[in-house]
Amino acid sequence: MPWRDAWQQALYGAGGFYRSAGGPAGHFTTATQGPPGRRLAEALVRLADREGLRAVVDVGAGRGELLTHLSSSGAALQLTGVDVVARPEALPEEVHWVTALGGPALPEELDDLDGVLVVAHEWLDVVPCTVAEVDAAGVLREVCVDPLTGEETTGAPLEGAERDWADKHWRDNHGPARQPGHRVEVGLARDDAWRQLLSRVRSGVAVAVDYGHRQVERPTFGTLTAYRRGALVAPVPDGTCDLTAHVAMDTLEHDELLDQRTALRRLGLGGGPPPAHALAPGDPRAHLRALEDASADAALMARGGFGDFLWAVKRVRGGTRPPWGRLAR
Repeated sequence: MPWRDAWQQALYGAGGFYRSAGGPAGHFTTATQGPPGRRLAEALVRLADREGLRAVVDVGAGRGELLTHLSSSGAALQLTGVDVVARPEALPEEVHWVTALGGPALPEELDDLDGVLVVAHEWLDVVPCTVAEVDAAGVLREVCVDPLTGEETTGAPLEGAERDWADKHWRDNHGPARQPGHRVEVGLARDDAWRQLLSRVRSGVAVAVDYGHRQVERPTFGTLTAYRRGALVAPVPDGTCDLTAHVAMDTLEHDELLDQRTALRRLGLGGGPPPAHALAPGDPRAHLRALEDASADAALMARGGFGDFLWAVKRVRGGTRPPWGRLAR
């Protein structure tokens, strides 16, 4: 079947990977867990405060890790999580929860959001998209996959809106992908999912945070990969592993696109050693907390790791105020 369909079934179908008891945290570490998650939550609280927003919606909330940190921050924010599983038992009781179908589908009750910061943290990279490959004759064709083995075959030529997207957005200095073996992960499904999410916001700021790329750095052979129990494995859509592909972040509707290092520094995270006064021996708890904060900041900003995330920031009906990136400098 087409990769997009097999991918959707493997992650979100009955018995799909994201419906498993352990969830993603049983297979890999995300930036929303542990001390880095706490520091990320603190940065998002600052963003909400600067923008005068009174609520946060976490789309693709996993088991509520980021929401738990936000709840523990003490900020006066209404918190809502959206994911395919039922409300996690350990989630703080004041946090609202909405169950979704998975992938690009958003629940009907997630609508008319006003004065809200919407965070889509590593959501779009697991919104399944069409995978295409240039054949020996230079024709861009959809890639099909056996859901049990991962064996691939090429299908029909890519046509219509997806072909238009590929020709416009997945290209180099010589034009669209035409060399045999070159692969394209067609981001139209992600663009549409993001646009649909923005349409649910009456006023506020939406932030998509993901591993991604811009047109000048599109990967020649794609990025589709899989993780199982902390290890990188061959992408087989059988429901036993996470399946992910980097996002064409520049094609998302946005006011500003910046790397995570820049975004977090604007929001007060340092990424350097703690100040000398925080290391004074008279307060060992402050000493340990300062060291933990510095370590967490370094993890969030690390090159080759979480620091390579891109942030697509979009203000929805924000009046005459400047876009968030310039406002928060």
